[in-house]
Amino acid sequence: MRRIKIFDTTLRDGEQSPGCSMNLNEKAVMAQQLDKLGVDVIEAGFAIASPMDFKSVQTIASALSENTSCVVASLARAAKGDIDLAWDAVKNAKNPRIHVFIATSDVHMKYKLRMTPEQVLNTVSEMVAYAKSFCDDIEFSAEDASRSEPEFLAKVYSNAIAAGATTINVPDTVGYSTPQEMSNLITYLREHVTGIDKVDISVHCHNDLGMGVANSLACIKAGASQVECTINGIGERAGNASLEEIVMALRTRKDFYDADTNINSKQIYRSSKLLSNIIGVPIWPTKPVVGSNAFAHEAGIHQHGVIANTQTYEIMNPEDIGVPHNTLVLGKHSGKHALRERLESMGYDLSDKELEEIFVKFKNLADKKKNITSSDLEALILHGNKHDANAELQFISHVVNAGRDVPNISCIKLERGGEILQDVAMGAGPLDASFKAINKMLGVDVKLHSFSLNAVTDGEDAIGEAIVKISDNNNNNKIFSGSGLSTDIIESSIRAYLNGINKMLESEN
Repeated sequence: MRRIKIFDTTLRDGEQSPGCSMNLNEKAVMAQQLDKLGVDVIEAGFAIASPMDFKSVQTIASALSENTSCVVASLARAAKGDIDLAWDAVKNAKNPRIHVFIATSDVHMKYKLRMTPEQVLNTVSEMVAYAKSFCDDIEFSAEDASRSEPEFLAKVYSNAIAAGATTINVPDTVGYSTPQEMSNLITYLREHVTGIDKVDISVHCHNDLGMGVANSLACIKAGASQVECTINGIGERAGNASLEEIVMALRTRKDFYDADTNINSKQIYRSSKLLSNIIGVPIWPTKPVVGSNAFAHEAGIHQHGVIANTQTYEIMNPEDIGVPHNTLVLGKHSGKHALRERLESMGYDLSDKELEEIFVKFKNLADKKKNITSSDLEALILHGNKHDANAELQFISHVVNAGRDVPNISCIKLERGGEILQDVAMGAGPLDASFKAINKMLGVDVKLHSFSLNAVTDGEDAIGEAIVKISDNNNNNKIFSGSGLSTDIIESSIRAYLNGINKMLESEN
């Protein structure tokens, strides 16, 4: 059975999706989870894109455990300045990789690069060799490969391999191809690229026509040995091929693909939920593998079949992807040992410090809820990763006067750098008043693009998660997401708004 490498680009291509930006701490937390998931490569960012991108790649490269086998990569255009910065960002990684790319389709070479095919060929040879002078592990990508002339593409990859590339990547950059076309392209390259038998063949398929996963799987069947994908399929435009769908398709249909990955599938659900929580983008109920309806059955015939034998309508076990099914409850009299045991049964291996932090949140929640389920604990853990003590603005309290035919007034108290801030405002409703009080207090001009509120646990005393999308009114081009969690929906909304503002302030520093 062939082993397929998983190249995760959630932190690079995925983060380029509008409204999916992450701050440095969130990227570090997500990278640690990707390492637990067992991905082979983490593309940590595009180092030259911005000082923050460089810092995040550098931080992730240094932060992963010495025991990791995971490769940390930085993207770089085929230019010395990009390659220099990419190497500087990843050089402290245990397993560093420089990922060099240049466009090869006629439309890209003519209108974007303004280069001739011969110039592109020379640039590939020169820049891959330059990258190789820093690092043994070099990946080369031909941007828009699926719309490039196959004969020219074969020359490009042959030059890259001759210059030292150890992985060649075949992107369907705009999601234009079909599975049969991608399969044919991989077959053609295997037959016409010099030295291709000595390197990994990678594919990077976008989902513009809804075929990102299908195209990736077709390439694996044709001989590709690495797939580039993201958690929940996030990414530019319609997104990338979804990691969880590719992994579980290979695992469920080993009989057809004769291939598998090193992914720890029990970490899939946790990775998906963590990302959703960080970027504030809910997982659609019908999302394959990780959606809330993926293992739900309403039709009577289906229910009867599943009760008799789960294999009648379920081709995967929810436990295999780490979906928590333990519904036993904890309460306010439960101790730290019971909490640790429950969390370990859910697959969370926390340090003493992390357990202490969750225990405090658990006790606070237990004062508001009679019974705390595994879903409640999961929400606390995911939320705890997001709202760390290093955030510039810390929420202290709120007092709201609201009702019909009465003024809606909110008084908000925050802490910023040891200083207590407090202000009051009137609005059309309690949330409008709260947001206006925060804006007034901080002297910021924030535009609220969207707001949503969802119950993340069950029952009348469910935990509510608020999600906002905001921007600085002076710069609407960059949208920041924020989320907040509480049994009090006004508090969760205030926390979400503050989380978004914290991200906005951090990006300005």
